[in-house]
Amino acid sequence: MFKQRLISGVLLVLIAIGAIAFGGYVLWGVLLAVSLIGMFELNRVFGAGFGPAAILGYLAACGYYVLLLFEKDSWILPGIMLFLLAEMIVFVIGYPNIDFKQVLAAFFGVVYVAVMLACIYRVRIMDSGAYLVWLVFLGAWGSDTSAYCVGRLIGKHKAFPVLSPKKSVEGCVGGVLGAALLGFVYALIFRSSLTSVASPLIAFPVICACASVLSQFGDLAASGIKRQFGIKDYGTLIPGHGGILDRFDSVIFTAPAVYLLLISVFG
Repeated sequence: MFKQRLISGVLLVLIAIGAIAFGGYVLWGVLLAVSLIGMFELNRVFGAGFGPAAILGYLAACGYYVLLLFEKDSWILPGIMLFLLAEMIVFVIGYPNIDFKQVLAAFFGVVYVAVMLACIYRVRIMDSGAYLVWLVFLGAWGSDTSAYCVGRLIGKHKAFPVLSPKKSVEGCVGGVLGAALLGFVYALIFRSSLTSVASPLIAFPVICACASVLSQFGDLAASGIKRQFGIKDYGTLIPGHGGILDRFDSVIFTAPAVYLLLISVFG
């Protein structure tokens, strides 16, 4: 199991590095594919799968990514409203064969998976985006690794005993501090190339620390959904890791966090 998990984990990291390094259409396409798979995993949990409401959600996600590609942000809000109207019309036409939970799952899936993950692309196309985008993963996977190591070493006090019994207060704090340290080291190495952010040695640790906090809540939120529906993993696509949502649950929270911090505070 460990070998399988290690191999799939390395392959996943290589794919992520390649997509982010290329950027542009490659990253856009990979994120769209990941979003659609993640939405399918979520819809399957809610019993939607490839039902009418879910299909409309997949089409809406594709439409959102097209608007993002052509930088039509002013069309996004009207598009979301039209999507909601269309979902309600599908519900009415299909009633009672369509469960309203499927409509909710489809709408939630577009925002929770597609829109949130697309923030990776938004960060990548910013000035110095080739460097800034890695803050998303330092705040997610770096935090996760730091929290795991600290928790294993000194973790004693349970942080969320009902929702996630293995998480300790010490591990949570270690995750935040570890992510901040990684952000500082990263800024120290690449500060000469970071022209779009003032004082990266201060900004990056703060961004990574904030992202770490949200990363941990992202992981807990995904765990809460799984517990409510009585499942262990969202899927089996990634051997040893589960599904897309099992691996990207924290990234779903850190991507918009990093993007919003960069444009509102440190932009």
